[in-house]
Amino acid sequence: MDSHELDEILWRHLSSLPYFRGFLRAVEDRFYQEIPLAPPVLDLGSGDGHFASVAFDHRLDVGLDPWSAPMKEAQGRGAYRLLVLGEGAAIPFADGFFATVTSTSVLEHISDLDPVFQEVARVLKPGGKFVFCVPNHRFPEELWGRRFLTKIGLRGLGAAYGRFFNRIARHAHTDSPDIWQRRLNQAGFELLDTWDYFPPKALYVLEWGHPLGLPSLITKKVFGRWVLVPRRWTLALPWRWTRKFMDDPKSPDGVCSFFIARRRA
Repeated sequence: MDSHELDEILWRHLSSLPYFRGFLRAVEDRFYQEIPLAPPVLDLGSGDGHFASVAFDHRLDVGLDPWSAPMKEAQGRGAYRLLVLGEGAAIPFADGFFATVTSTSVLEHISDLDPVFQEVARVLKPGGKFVFCVPNHRFPEELWGRRFLTKIGLRGLGAAYGRFFNRIARHAHTDSPDIWQRRLNQAGFELLDTWDYFPPKALYVLEWGHPLGLPSLITKKVFGRWVLVPRRWTLALPWRWTRKFMDDPKSPDGVCSFFIARRRA
């Protein structure tokens, strides 16, 4: 993928989201551009539809989400042929209906994952792909705040900071790749490929973006847009902070993990 393509991917997220959220989504978008998704596709945890609307040049077949408010926003974006209000543990489709299931930074928010993995396996055709990404066990450990507090001898407070950040991020799971692979195996999947991404320095940029993103929250509530003036000059600093991580986001010490699995026949 050349520099121009990477610039386009990053811009379409930074220009429409708070930079810390757009930064991570852009990295994940980058990976999806190199993964063929055979239809019909189910997007598990479609949310407000923003990611699908900017990452793909065609509508995905079905978006499934349990929350009605973001689904109303997704309807306006037109990123899905069909939107369904429902839970991942009870997907309202027949056995083997889908060829691909995707889930982008969603599964970490679900407390009870075993029924979800079983349902995904059920609605996938034999040989169908399950493509998803999640934060891993390094996410709370590599936070700048936790590392700083630990460095000055406040280990307990540092651990509490990691738990606090997980709580505000609504993470029910930040598990190691081995645990995710075990879930896949138990549900009847064969792992095809996996990699870690988003190194600690990228996490620091995301972490500091939470307080710096407060103005975006205000513009969203007042004007209905995260970014009021999406211009290169207004986003020059976020661009500078994030663009360098787009070239090679894979990292052996990355705080997130990407998985491509196949349902066994």
